[in-house]
Amino acid sequence: MKNTTRIIQSFAVAAAAAAALAVAAPAGAQETRIAAVNSERILRDSQPAKQAQVKLEQEFSKRDRELQDMAQKIKGMADRLDKDTAVLADADRQRRQRELADLDREFQRKQREFREDLNQRRNEELAQVLERANRVIRQLAEQRKYDLIVQEAVYVNPRIDITDDVMKALNAGGK
Repeated sequence: MKNTTRIIQSFAVAAAAAAALAVAAPAGAQETRIAAVNSERILRDSQPAKQAQVKLEQEFSKRDRELQDMAQKIKGMADRLDKDTAVLADADRQRRQRELADLDREFQRKQREFREDLNQRRNEELAQVLERANRVIRQLAEQRKYDLIVQEAVYVNPRIDITDDVMKALNAGGK
């Protein structure tokens, strides 16, 4: 489904580029200037994106460790229960099973909350990086007088790819 959407988006971008060229061609001698940028690479490899990732790791590392510790505790309790089942009275076995089930439910809840919080914060951080990148892209478009800059395409000639320039500006603190 995701690939289908991406293919449709690529065709839409290609159609928009073709339309822009068709409209611009009859306008006269002025050449249409087109550039392309790889936003995935920017969100993965730029300095602001890497800083955002480090920030998220620091922010969520304590909760992640707590969840890992809780998982180990549950595993230990389950192992002890399995080992002791033969010698436990029914009441003790049922009590320990109930405690284990309660702890496992709490673990599942905390793990779900952790994932939701992490995803929300990741989206917030990446939105900030993308906003900065878009400002840099607009600045480059104005400075170099580009008519069209595409972010997704089936094929991009390296001659028109400005991703490295955007990354340099972002890494240098461009806003």
